[in-house]
Amino acid sequence: MAVDLLLGLQWGDEGKGKIVDVLTNNYNIIARFQGGPNAGHTLVFNGRKHVLHTIPSGIFHDDAVNLVGNGVVIDPVIFKRELDKLEEQDVDYRKSLIISRKAHIILPTHRLLDAASEAAKGKAKIGSTLKGIGPTYMDKTGRNGIRVGDLELADWKERYQSLADKHESMIDYYDASIEYDLKELETEFFEAIEVLKSLTFIDSEEYVYQAQKSEKSILAEGAQGSLLDIDFGTYPFVTSSNTTAAGACTGLGVAPNQIGEVFGIFKAYTTRVGSGPFPTELFDEDGATMAKVGHEFGATTGRPRRCGWLDLVALKYACQVNGVTQLNMMKGDVLSGFKTLKVCTAYNYKGEEIKHLPYNIEPENVTPVYTEFKGWSEDLTTMTEASQFPKELNKYIDFLEKELEIPITIVSVGPDRKQTIFRD
Repeated sequence: MAVDLLLGLQWGDEGKGKIVDVLTNNYNIIARFQGGPNAGHTLVFNGRKHVLHTIPSGIFHDDAVNLVGNGVVIDPVIFKRELDKLEEQDVDYRKSLIISRKAHIILPTHRLLDAASEAAKGKAKIGSTLKGIGPTYMDKTGRNGIRVGDLELADWKERYQSLADKHESMIDYYDASIEYDLKELETEFFEAIEVLKSLTFIDSEEYVYQAQKSEKSILAEGAQGSLLDIDFGTYPFVTSSNTTAAGACTGLGVAPNQIGEVFGIFKAYTTRVGSGPFPTELFDEDGATMAKVGHEFGATTGRPRRCGWLDLVALKYACQVNGVTQLNMMKGDVLSGFKTLKVCTAYNYKGEEIKHLPYNIEPENVTPVYTEFKGWSEDLTTMTEASQFPKELNKYIDFLEKELEIPITIVSVGPDRKQTIFRD
């Protein structure tokens, strides 16, 4: 059976966690395939908000297996905190949570390296979440990393010490002073390691292969967004992994010809956290309203998100590189009350109008070209079916479908899992 994918199509924070939670009833296995605790997947149900960072978003469903794949990097300390919160809610995660032996581990010194590197960059900083993600992936590609499977080896602590010593010598080279107490960080780290070791480790590519042979349905859950992809994002203001569909193949060991549906998640407008170009960013009252109504603060860092109109040029690009087959539009309810809506349908790039994403979208090169739409005033959050949508919203959706040539099958009208409308 083919593996379906669910991916963010913008700069992250699109609402992937909610849709995975909604779709989990259709799947036997939910699998994270890249990223780490820099992700923040927010789920709302039964009047409570739940934020997951590394654990797949199907964890609240009793019948779903939740797999942390080989492409993920795991911070045992943050992972333990997530598990503690699940225990508080009586979630029996031990029966449903499994971890790939090939997933890499974030050490305390990875986080210190991240902080030292970012501080040394000054104004040129990239907006790292300072979770140690980048340094961990650097050790992975540099063939120095420690993997989950290493925890089963007799000499894993010696491996840890060797790498930690190397990191400390590297921290000294940065032209930035950071204060830290490694012994204190290590105490918390090794306690969390023992919790991690109590979970089930698997050879994940074999597990996924056998699950497919057994006709188990699998949904691969992406983290961050396509425009943060290390290869295809707005480099260097990107994350350290492949957030696009190709990342699911390498992050789970799934053959390309085994990919089925590709669900692409996007907001009805655009947001971005941290540094980097953002052609449709707003600095006026409209942008402030989006941020306030949409509660636009990072689920992981708490940083305010930059807000702007929907960028159709960038969205088309993301659909193209991912092979999206279905679109899910999030936060349409946030746009209620705007008299006029805008959608960027082209760029003025160095004096020429283009409709593709160029190599460089810095503001000195790109000016957005907008198409305007009449807004709607109706409160969408109480609506339960598409037939209740105002005509202006339907025109907005119809325009996006025509331009993107992909059906919008889900429209989210609020944060709760019940505020999800399926379209024919």
